[in-house]
Amino acid sequence: MPRHPHGSSSSFTSLTPSYCFCFCCTKTKNPKPKKSKTKVMGCCESSFLSETHPEKEQNHQTNQLNIQTQPPSIISTDSVPIGEVPSFSEFSFSDLKAATNNFSSDFIVSESGEKAPNLVYKGRLHNRRWIAVKKFTKLAWPDPKQFAEEAWGVGKLRHQRLANLIGYCCDGDERLLVAEYMPNDTLAKHLFHWENQTIEWAMRLRVACHIAEALDYCSSEGRLLYHDLNPYRVLFDEDGDPRLSCFGLMKNSRDGKSYSTNLAYTPPEYLRNGRVTPESVIYSFGTVLLDLLSGKHIPPSHALDMIRGKNIILLMDSHLEGKFSTEEATLVVNLASQCLQYEPRERPNTNDLVATLAQLQTKPDVASYVMLGISKHEEAPSTPQRPLSAMGEACSRMDLTAIHQLLVTVHYREDEGTNELSFQEWTQQMREMLDSRKRGDQAFRDKDFKAAIECYSQFINVGIMVSPTVFARRSLCYLLCDQPDPALRDAMQAQCVNPDWPTAFYMQSVALSKLNMHKDAADMLNEATTLEKKKQRGGRAS
Repeated sequence: MPRHPHGSSSSFTSLTPSYCFCFCCTKTKNPKPKKSKTKVMGCCESSFLSETHPEKEQNHQTNQLNIQTQPPSIISTDSVPIGEVPSFSEFSFSDLKAATNNFSSDFIVSESGEKAPNLVYKGRLHNRRWIAVKKFTKLAWPDPKQFAEEAWGVGKLRHQRLANLIGYCCDGDERLLVAEYMPNDTLAKHLFHWENQTIEWAMRLRVACHIAEALDYCSSEGRLLYHDLNPYRVLFDEDGDPRLSCFGLMKNSRDGKSYSTNLAYTPPEYLRNGRVTPESVIYSFGTVLLDLLSGKHIPPSHALDMIRGKNIILLMDSHLEGKFSTEEATLVVNLASQCLQYEPRERPNTNDLVATLAQLQTKPDVASYVMLGISKHEEAPSTPQRPLSAMGEACSRMDLTAIHQLLVTVHYREDEGTNELSFQEWTQQMREMLDSRKRGDQAFRDKDFKAAIECYSQFINVGIMVSPTVFARRSLCYLLCDQPDPALRDAMQAQCVNPDWPTAFYMQSVALSKLNMHKDAADMLNEATTLEKKKQRGGRAS
């Protein structure tokens, strides 16, 4: 594999174009280009051009809540390895805004997309941990104290059957929850909208058992209520294992009336008094069992009519014909019937659910992702060393606004010693070139990034002076204009001019992340932090 100019063997060199690095080709051999197979990831649209980086508020509203709990730490996830559940903590709105690319519509993972009243986004923290962020409407939680108390109550729960809640945000009017991100879709997607294969019978039994175990655990911890339990609340993790979303453990309206599904699927007592009870949760679990049996979202009354008429085969998913045990199906049908009893007191409890379903687990040694027919989710790249500088922090968070502010502040400090011009070289062309750079700097400060690209290109094309800072600035301009390929090239050019400049590596990391080359991006981030450590020990890096 071709090596990076600084010695890294990262595969991102395949993106390097067949241009000659004319000013540094005598120093570094340009890697032979290969055809790129990457796709540009859509991001950073015009919102970055006008937004300023939000400062963390001095007086968080939640600081005045007088909650009787241990004060949370802001973003306490850094020291927790990817794959382990971090402790519950408070997030600032600016951190979540950065993690979700300014709450970009591209990051929405709610099943109904932007039509959902409370949107769920995927996001990525600066330590590369993926998260799910639920953003509530401003009217959903008018009382910040109630929201924080509810979040802390749910945040104490930790179980392998839950998509655990790891934090919340209560800045001003903003109300957000932060949970573990589950990358393999919902039960609704796999059950109702599958493409390649339906869920096999043994996997459906596993889903039912895992969700029953999650509810039983929550009940044992005093969290007896789960709001609007349905197939959209069941998520699949990186191993394909089913988990219950923690979001359903939070009330999602000011009065606790929290069923959003069709009235035909709601518990009868909820229709009478509008309140969720532990028995209501069991009823909803019964509707999920019907979904697993039939592969369709059918009204409980219709299903019960078929059960009473002993038409169990008609109830079953036709795609499972000949692939399930009639005895097992009968047990599940009977359990669903018990859950759907009109009188709440006649329904089983969560412990009964687990006891019945645990005995039906027929393939305990087969991985869930195998039964789902999906590829095992790749392990996330190793968490990069914690960046030592503000630039490192900004690049690891993909915070382009903060990067811009830092490049403006640093100015041309890193260009010292890269050019030694004789008196004869101070020509009219030289003055025009410096004027181009000056105009580019003004456009860069004014956030007119297209104009900055044009002016910096004029400066670069003259070729009399080489400036790593200009390449870094133009690289950022390309990123802000959603052009990661030329952004990567410019960052590499900056490295050629100044091989020990951490910012050149940081900018490559950002561009590689935009190109979805996350392993290479992590490598570049680590190289940059290594160079910064050398600086602290008296090295040449800056």
